[in-house]
Amino acid sequence: MKSRLARIIRIGAFSLLAAQMAALPAQAADKLTLQLKWVTQAQFGGYYVAKDKGFYEEEGLDVEIRPGGPDIAPPQVLVGGGADVIVDWLPSALATREKGVPLVNIAQPFKTSGMMLTCLKESGITKPEDFRGKTLGVWFFGNEYPFLAWMNHLGIGTNGGPEGVTVLKQGFNVDPLLQKQAACISTMTYNEYGQVIDAGIAEGDLVTFKYEDEGVAVLEDGLYVLEDRLKDAAFRDKLVRFVRASMKGWKWAEENPDETAEIVLENDASGAQTEQQQQRMAREVAKLTAGSNGALDVADYERTVKTLLGGGSDPVITREPVGAYTLDITSEALK
Repeated sequence: MKSRLARIIRIGAFSLLAAQMAALPAQAADKLTLQLKWVTQAQFGGYYVAKDKGFYEEEGLDVEIRPGGPDIAPPQVLVGGGADVIVDWLPSALATREKGVPLVNIAQPFKTSGMMLTCLKESGITKPEDFRGKTLGVWFFGNEYPFLAWMNHLGIGTNGGPEGVTVLKQGFNVDPLLQKQAACISTMTYNEYGQVIDAGIAEGDLVTFKYEDEGVAVLEDGLYVLEDRLKDAAFRDKLVRFVRASMKGWKWAEENPDETAEIVLENDASGAQTEQQQQRMAREVAKLTAGSNGALDVADYERTVKTLLGGGSDPVITREPVGAYTLDITSEALK
């Protein structure tokens, strides 16, 4: 009798414990905020895919993706505590680091540069040396660095005159080319070049110069954090899981560009993007992430640094950076 009573008590206690455990909320996912370099578009498709497909959730992460814009400087957001990780270009990150904000590259999803100059064929430009005496549209806010290094490499001044070029501070549009205010403008293979075509200019009426082909390409769209935060083991663990899930998203995006475009559009609160535009962008971006497992290629890094140091009297950076990247996060993520 006593044995039976003891068994009933044990069963009751176990049932009560099980009920209490079931009533407890599931372990909360670790929060992490990603600040993008620009607005919601397929340029960042891998991150939206990772969130939509549950890749972040599988890694125990709750990731907030914040779009950027013309008035948003990702490093400032990072320093202000508004983000844990940012997307930035290496030239901008290194220049920012030299000025005292210790950005560190933790991963490099983009293997290839998509930046180029797109010129009207009627301008007579057939090779870079023909830029002399012409007006060229150039993006600023950190995007001018590779252009200035390229011009220095060519020995072409940027203060106008018949032997130099006149730099037109270009907005994030293609108007200077359409309105023939400039012979060439800055474009990305996945974005503005398509806008020029959509505006009615035939590809046969254009001449393009890819920075990648000209030997002055720099690393674009890397992931950066503040150096001090890498001392926190818990934060490093979150980054490992974040990078692993993000690269899973990028590889899925490479294989499924049209579906990636749909996912991006679902996250575009502005409603400014179109399906055709985002599908084209997703296909072109897939060419830039191809071949990357997320780890920074040190040779690509050194090439970028060499390009930036070659800025003549106005170099982007004045000395070799130290501690500007770590391979530890991707090494752990790739395990």
